[in-house]
Amino acid sequence: MARTSTGLAYPDRFYAAASYAGLDGSLNSNNNDVSSRFSNEVALILYALYQQATIGPCDVPKPSSWNPVEQSKWKSWQQLGNMATTEAMRLFVKILEEEDPGWYSRASNFVLEPTIDVQMNTISAKNGSLVQTQDKDVISEGLGSVVIYDTWISPPITGQHPKARYQHGAAVVQEKMYIYGGNHNGRYLGDLHVLDFRSWTWSKVGTKAVESPSPVNVAPCAGHSLIPWGNKLLSIAGHMKDPSETIQVKAFDLQTGTWSMLKTYGKPPVSRGGQSVNLFGTTLVIFGGQGANRTLLNDLYILDLETMTWDEIDVAGVAPSPRSGHAAAVHAERYLLVFGGSSHATFFNDLHVLDLQTMEWSKPAQLGELPTPRAGHAGVTIGENWFIAGGGDNKSGASKTIVLNMSSFVWSVVTTVEGTVPLASEGLSLVVGSLKGDDILVSFGGYNGRYNREVNILNPSCKLNLQSNITEAPSAVHNATNPTRDLRSEFEIGQGKIREIVMENVDSKPTISECEKTNERIIATLKVEKQELESSLSEEKLQSLQLKQQVLEAETRNTELYKELQSVRGQLGTEQSRCFKLEVEVAELRQKLQTMETLEKELELLQRQKAASEQAALNAKQRQGSSGVWGWLAGNPPEYTAIDDNA
Repeated sequence: MARTSTGLAYPDRFYAAASYAGLDGSLNSNNNDVSSRFSNEVALILYALYQQATIGPCDVPKPSSWNPVEQSKWKSWQQLGNMATTEAMRLFVKILEEEDPGWYSRASNFVLEPTIDVQMNTISAKNGSLVQTQDKDVISEGLGSVVIYDTWISPPITGQHPKARYQHGAAVVQEKMYIYGGNHNGRYLGDLHVLDFRSWTWSKVGTKAVESPSPVNVAPCAGHSLIPWGNKLLSIAGHMKDPSETIQVKAFDLQTGTWSMLKTYGKPPVSRGGQSVNLFGTTLVIFGGQGANRTLLNDLYILDLETMTWDEIDVAGVAPSPRSGHAAAVHAERYLLVFGGSSHATFFNDLHVLDLQTMEWSKPAQLGELPTPRAGHAGVTIGENWFIAGGGDNKSGASKTIVLNMSSFVWSVVTTVEGTVPLASEGLSLVVGSLKGDDILVSFGGYNGRYNREVNILNPSCKLNLQSNITEAPSAVHNATNPTRDLRSEFEIGQGKIREIVMENVDSKPTISECEKTNERIIATLKVEKQELESSLSEEKLQSLQLKQQVLEAETRNTELYKELQSVRGQLGTEQSRCFKLEVEVAELRQKLQTMETLEKELELLQRQKAASEQAALNAKQRQGSSGVWGWLAGNPPEYTAIDDNA
């Protein structure tokens, strides 16, 4: 298994590898030494890749047939076609690392600092306990000489250790790992500690009070994210005893040793913990998490660190279901990968990819040994590899440290631990440190029935296969989500990277035979992959037909509902017209009623006048009767008497 060493950046790493292989044309180059170090096949491909990287595509005439060695060299170079220089460099180093994993340590001229003998501990794969290392690859000259790969080691550390915790934040700045906050026995922590990778010494970082009328109150928190940004550490979101309504962004200045609360603009996301926060250029990409009211989220926000402005992103495609405790990573400066996490009752092991240019979600097919569902795990990237450790499902911790090739989406197991060890914990942190030019994984803390504060390191080896070497990073993400990609073009690229390198005094027939065997193996691999892709394509077509049927049914139902809606609208119009007529009639009746009331009042007045007239007539009649009696007494008989007499 080859080693992943990243002490030098490209192209310096390529030139160091070429010099070590003896193909740089220098005075120290020794072709005889190359002949004894590599097989004919490997030597031939190294030569071709070196020519491609330093000169470019092969445009020299084909050598004469009498020189089989030169013909083999020319053919190997010519098969690479128009392969990019950077790809040729990368593949050269990868093949050298597969053939000679320790080349970089032997080629490097750095001097180890002598230190006292120390006891190195490794984590046993049998019972998870710490045992003293008795390995021939370990040199007792200090931690800097450890060359054990794919094994978690507990290094000797001095200084004031932090309190055991989980759900804390961790970040690396200038070969120092900073630990902030976390949860211990249900209490949120607000302390800040630093581990110096050069001396492997813990120390507590003191904070200074800010001289201002309104001092900053930095509340302890857990489930937050710690991101390095310039000379500051940014603490984003997290659970607190008294949660705020929206996400808070706090900054710790490493130079002044002071905390500050950063003012943001736009509409900030609601407060949460267990989210993922990734640095993408000059922005932070925040996804998911669990709100203060235990609501699970799957929203996506971006915070521009230059303007400190929030922006909620509307994405296309099918987004991951709401979750917290997941891990996320940015690949090829374009893609956001989200893995795992949990809801209130379900743990996930799905993988989702967000194209940060088109803002579209996709769900690629995962290959290799698929990981178990988990939440509370931690992940870091080294090149195109995404290493993930820890996590669990509330029943047991995840014992396997896994790695995903983010170009081919192939999972591999780095190592396995057993027992209740910190590496099988939830809420641990994982960062990338540096040890004598090599990238190492550094874990801290976690909870697996007890709170931990141990530090463990792992020196990963190369986990790439031929397929990941062939695939370019951006195109691989597209191809993995597109099962109809052109297999012929991949085969041509694969042919261009057949391992062939020049060797002096070699027989061309065996070399050609080996090349043909290699080609056959590649063709067989591609055929298998083609069958898998055709099967996946058939499944996708079937699923597409089912979706089309569902869409057709939905459209039919929509048409029926639209007709019903139109009918209801017609009925509603009729009822509205009827109501209008009734309102007009009611108004007319009210007017008539008012007229009747007026007439009743006039009638009542006339009746009163009539009654008054009748009363007056009656009174007059009575008066007339009275005057007749008195007249009779006076000798003037009343008129009716005269009338009677006349009668």
